Amino acid sequence: MSGLPKLLMIAGAVLLVAGLLLQFTKLGKLPGDIVVKKENATFYFPLMTSVLLSVILSLVFYFIGRIK
Repeated sequence: MSGLPKLLMIAGAVLLVAGLLLQFTKLGKLPGDIVVKKENATFYFPLMTSVLLSVILSLVFYFIGRIK
């Protein structure tokens, strides 16, 4: 397999796993996420979820870089 098809297959597998994890976990409703509900509007800012995903992705890319 050349580069692009392999990259697309890996990206698809990562998205599939991420979708399954989001479906069955409370990622997105963590303590620290900001939710402001007013009369007819809701503001949602997933602060803690963003921090957690940043740390996880940083570790994943660090280990991928160490392997290559």
